[in-house]
Amino acid sequence: MAAMTDKVKRRLTTVLCADVYGYSRLMEADEAATLETLRRYRAAMAGLVERHDGRIVNTWGDAVIAEFASVVEAVQCAVEIQQEISNQDPPDARRMRFRIGINLGDVMVEGSDIYGDGVNIASRLQEVAEPGGVVISGSVYDQVRNKLSLGFDCLGQQQMKNVAPVISYRVTMTGRDAGARSFPADEIAAPRPEPGAVPQAGASSPRDGHEPATGMHSISDRLASLPRPVAVALTISGFLILINVFTGLHSIWFHWPVAALLFIAIMRTVLRRRPSSDRREGRPTSRE
Repeated sequence: MAAMTDKVKRRLTTVLCADVYGYSRLMEADEAATLETLRRYRAAMAGLVERHDGRIVNTWGDAVIAEFASVVEAVQCAVEIQQEISNQDPPDARRMRFRIGINLGDVMVEGSDIYGDGVNIASRLQEVAEPGGVVISGSVYDQVRNKLSLGFDCLGQQQMKNVAPVISYRVTMTGRDAGARSFPADEIAAPRPEPGAVPQAGASSPRDGHEPATGMHSISDRLASLPRPVAVALTISGFLILINVFTGLHSIWFHWPVAALLFIAIMRTVLRRRPSSDRREGRPTSRE
């Protein structure tokens, strides 16, 4: 019975950790004004946390720790906190800036307090954030990436003190339509057409469910930019190389016809260009 009573309670929750950037410097400059500003901002934070169905867990020193049942509500709350503080801040060198980190993870519960790596990671992410910024863990990003009109910049895997490395993302706080969203390395964004561009006939679009053949288009564009004899010679050479590969590389013969084709193509190109250059310079191209 004693073992059952002493069992640690755990739950999965979203932890938000906010901390004042340069708090010691602000206190050294003006203790009374700094404490008054901190109280005012904490009151504003408490109201926003409650509005998003979260709760303040603790306020150690200049830090604020809150938890949310919803990951989406936690990120929305963090963005609104930074916007609210930015709107209230005085335009001088002593203005107060918070850094916010958010993590979705397993925590230990004791009364109204929470402990464990879930909290520690949120605290470490806060240290990575810029003043006035928000940084989230990969577990949070996976839940909100398609649910919020925000941009996310992948910061990669962060080495953190006393916790395992965590992939993190910076919230850019701008609309996805503005093109501010970034993707992790395993995602590939479909190319967007230029404004006002008219799709070419037969061109595929992401909405059709097919990716455009950008590799083939690139090859054809490069061939089109070459002189015609050279482009024809390269095309035939490609077919000869493929024939040699598929019939067996134990006998390599493609280099002889390819060399001859390229030599003929280059000579034809040079001879074609020379008369035109002679005419431009005013020299006669033939004797009368």
